[in-house]
Amino acid sequence: MRQVIYPGTFDPITKGHWDIIKRAASIFDRVVVAIALSREKRPLFELETRIEMARRATEGLENVEVKGFDTLLVHFCQQEGAKIIIRGLRAVSDFEYELQMGYANQSLDPEIETLYLMPSLENAFISSSVVRTILSFGGDVSHLVPPPVLPLLRTIRDVPRH
Repeated sequence: MRQVIYPGTFDPITKGHWDIIKRAASIFDRVVVAIALSREKRPLFELETRIEMARRATEGLENVEVKGFDTLLVHFCQQEGAKIIIRGLRAVSDFEYELQMGYANQSLDPEIETLYLMPSLENAFISSSVVRTILSFGGDVSHLVPPPVLPLLRTIRDVPRH
């Protein structure tokens, strides 16, 4: 079975993330969307909420599973029996960081490969931070997030301004 891990904070999950997940699901037998607790990033949404958002967004993709984790990504991959990490690249600026992380992960487990997928052009500008900023000003993000996620976003009353 060819399985991959697609890690991130998904704070919140966006149409760009969903695009990468859907495309990975068409290539691999199993895709685990691995949502990091990520204390250092101090996410706006609690881990449980981010997991629920990702589950709602990926409903209907039968070979996609959503799990939270609070370990090194390499250890999570080993636990899941996955040797491939999927990462999305929107711009050259993403590549520099992702390349460094890919090398760091491979230094911890040489059997782990990182594959990079670009989101489709219409989703290339979308990031979770853009969504959070728009939310913080009360703006409409319905064109940026998967429709099943909107009800959870609407329950947030006080989004800190960045």
